[in-house]
Amino acid sequence: MVAVIFFINIIYVSCLTMRMILTLKGYRYLAAGVSVVEVLVYVVGLGLVMNSLDNIWNVLAYAFGFGAGIIVGMKLEEKIALGYIVVNVTTAEYELDIPHTLRDLGYGVTHYAAHGRDGQRMVMQILTPRKYEVKLTDTIKQLDPKAFIIAYEPKNIHGGFWVKGVRSKKLKAYDTDEI
Repeated sequence: MVAVIFFINIIYVSCLTMRMILTLKGYRYLAAGVSVVEVLVYVVGLGLVMNSLDNIWNVLAYAFGFGAGIIVGMKLEEKIALGYIVVNVTTAEYELDIPHTLRDLGYGVTHYAAHGRDGQRMVMQILTPRKYEVKLTDTIKQLDPKAFIIAYEPKNIHGGFWVKGVRSKKLKAYDTDEI
């Protein structure tokens, strides 16, 4: 019974976490569907604990299952990686032509000249699906280990090459053997 309560609570809290993330990202119908499963699992799990409140192991299993469910839910969200990420890159390496290399890999890059404390810099703004964030940052680090990188989630996206471009293609990984 203890193991059942533990695993039921992992499922419940994972659903709760995913529902919250889906709601925040605007997937209202999918969030509503997940909430139905969430409530069904919650009622069954809570019922098992409430029927035997005198058994401390059931209560502990419920509590630890809740904590483990948070971790599982977060890992699930990382794997699904819904939405987009904007990566701003600042580099002093003009001669490497990093924007051209990133475009060849399928990324949409807007770049412009900027002035930093130590002189001329190139700033790149790159939009990519969140599932490619690690691949993109690893590529940038390979191209310029000293690049300054900031990533954030945009709230709204409208128009431009990015919206059409990043949804329709698979982005390639940077291969150092091609240099």
